[in-house]
Amino acid sequence: MKYTQNTLNKIEKVVSESGYIVRYERGTFNSGYCILEQKKVIVLNKFLTLEGRINTLIDLIPQLGFDAEALGPESRKTFDDIMTRVKE
Repeated sequence: MKYTQNTLNKIEKVVSESGYIVRYERGTFNSGYCILEQKKVIVLNKFLTLEGRINTLIDLIPQLGFDAEALGPESRKTFDDIMTRVKE
């Protein structure tokens, strides 16, 4: 998986189709993110690099338990790529 803005956009689309909102805010987060479960909001540190944003979202997706069946075809492919990468 390449670290490009297009890749980040695809991953954000997977997250948004799963009902979560991604926000970029300043803060002192331990790992660069904060999850507000009740509101389905993922807050990433806005000072993360592009590579850091992509890696953080890739690390989060398996933890959130997305329903892959509810995703569109393009997002499903991206989700499957992420899950394959995580398992390696």
